[in-house]
Amino acid sequence: MNKLTHFDDSGQAHMVNVGDKANTHRIALASGLITMLPQTFDMVMAGNHKKGDVLGIARIAAIQASKKTSELIPLCHPLVLTHVSVEFQPNQETSSISCHVRAETTGPTGVEMEALTAVQVALLTIYDMCKAVDRGMVMDDIRLLEKSGGKSGDWKAPK
Repeated sequence: MNKLTHFDDSGQAHMVNVGDKANTHRIALASGLITMLPQTFDMVMAGNHKKGDVLGIARIAAIQASKKTSELIPLCHPLVLTHVSVEFQPNQETSSISCHVRAETTGPTGVEMEALTAVQVALLTIYDMCKAVDRGMVMDDIRLLEKSGGKSGDWKAPK
């Protein structure tokens, strides 16, 4: 098992030194799910929510959040993102919406945190826009699906 890299030899938190690491193309895919009442789901999908296009606003929020990740996560490096895409997949049977984010950069450190932050903020935005009609929404299964690039190579979540 690898050691925790955000702690020095004396156990103090620090920002990992990536200055000597090679710049490589890095990709991270993350996902999450929000489940709501059927009436709330129908309102979101019909696009007639009084606050506007819920999924459109959540998409912009996710992209914005990915760019602000290092301001939210204390030991995260600021990155120049080269691409962020956000996709939503509604499921009427379960009254849920899954969010999938792909984040990319070319640099010395990965984009997993940016993809995960984007997913969570997208789901939080959906919650915020719909909480007046459904405070019981549940955000679940937020996770990294895969990553590529860097010294540690490729990784995929088990199915």
